[in-house]
Amino acid sequence: MIDNMQLCTFRLDNQYFGVDALKVQELIRHQTMTRVPLAPPSVRGLINLRGQIVTAIDLRSRFGLPSVAEETELMNIVIRTDEECVSLLVDQIGDVLTVEQNSFESPPETMDETLRPYIDGAFKLEDRLLLLLNWKNVV
Repeated sequence: MIDNMQLCTFRLDNQYFGVDALKVQELIRHQTMTRVPLAPPSVRGLINLRGQIVTAIDLRSRFGLPSVAEETELMNIVIRTDEECVSLLVDQIGDVLTVEQNSFESPPETMDETLRPYIDGAFKLEDRLLLLLNWKNVV
């Protein structure tokens, strides 16, 4: 029997990522954020999600990728952790894909060292590589 995994996919720069769909609370469009003084650059701000305060993490900054213009409206993937919810800011949200766990491979040797701690592995798809995000290392 082949075990399958469902991943919520997203784009960041020119890369394709996936995060365990069971950890995703919701996907939302750009939200107004309140800046947090003295926060690290990867903490873009706080959003109010129906009365719940959620930290928004800029994955571009966290991964060492070029930033986008301030007025660019990034999408939010809200992840449920054991203690709280966190929003991951991404360029574009994709589909939910079902992947076979036996097609899981180690991260590519050519992967940038800045990105490596945040990636558990990769799935080879027909036309691209899907990188599996280790959301625990991001938050």
